[in-house]
Amino acid sequence: MGTAGVAALVVSAAACGSEDASEAEPDPAGEPVSVVVTTSILGDIVTESLGDLVGEEFTVETIMPIGVSPHGFDASAEQAEAMEQADLLVTNGVNLEEGLTGVIESAEESGTEVFTFADHVEVLPGSGGDDHDHDEAEGEEGHDHDEAEDDHDHDHSAGDPHIWMDPTQMAAGVEALAEELAELSDDPDAVHAEADDYIVELTTLDEDIATTLEVVPAEDRLLVTNHQAFGYFVNRYDFEMLGAAIPSLTTDAAASAAELEELAALIREHDLPAIFSETIESDELVDALAEEVGSDVQVVQLYTGSLGEPGSGADTYAGMMTTNAQRIADALG
Repeated sequence: MGTAGVAALVVSAAACGSEDASEAEPDPAGEPVSVVVTTSILGDIVTESLGDLVGEEFTVETIMPIGVSPHGFDASAEQAEAMEQADLLVTNGVNLEEGLTGVIESAEESGTEVFTFADHVEVLPGSGGDDHDHDEAEGEEGHDHDEAEDDHDHDHSAGDPHIWMDPTQMAAGVEALAEELAELSDDPDAVHAEADDYIVELTTLDEDIATTLEVVPAEDRLLVTNHQAFGYFVNRYDFEMLGAAIPSLTTDAAASAAELEELAALIREHDLPAIFSETIESDELVDALAEEVGSDVQVVQLYTGSLGEPGSGADTYAGMMTTNAQRIADALG
């Protein structure tokens, strides 16, 4: 075979090899950036931050379904894989996603970019309730404490994870998130523009909540809730956290009968018209507290660790916060 023939064969073989490689490893160019988010609340916040960019340029997948508590949620194998394969994994932090800690750490170690909202806001210290001695609850039916629960209390004492209860905190988080998303985008200016629009919405939301709550006199701004999820809310809107049925930042803890009796006495002392339960938890404990009070105290449900179902009025972050504010205003105003 002549030199020209050999050259032709080499070129032909190279062309075939190139085509096969192309088929085996598709060019990822043009594929949307995959963003995976842990909680339904953050899922909505991330989606709104991206605005019209969701679809062709970004996809947003939320791990936790609506109505579940983030404190005890465990991911399926498929969800864990989605978290590890994401271009960006967005988390709350401060050990809110206790059941996902191992998956998040594994994703980060494998090279997945992780954005943690709590790293970009002013985290409140853990409340005294988390340092409470739960020995009195030992042996109570359904309230045995194991070593893992004690570890949860210890971890939460480093900070309050319920950062979304203050829209101004989330606005600061969105500003930082935009920087991260812009680095993954072909049009960073568009990312910043969408995020800026949403920050304006969060600022308006904060103002609207304050206006809604104006009907509650200063002396009546006292909250008793299912667990201590309202630290940022009471700080922002000049309320006082009188107590919680579960005196902890996590719903995995428990209260003793003596603690409930003490809290009931406080409710009677301040003549509170309402106490607040959570849509993500059973009303049983708060109902028992109301019964212990022995007066006509109302139990009102609020949205805490999850958005509401579609049509609930709380199926977006803004809707959830607005609904909570209105329910508190109606109950205490």
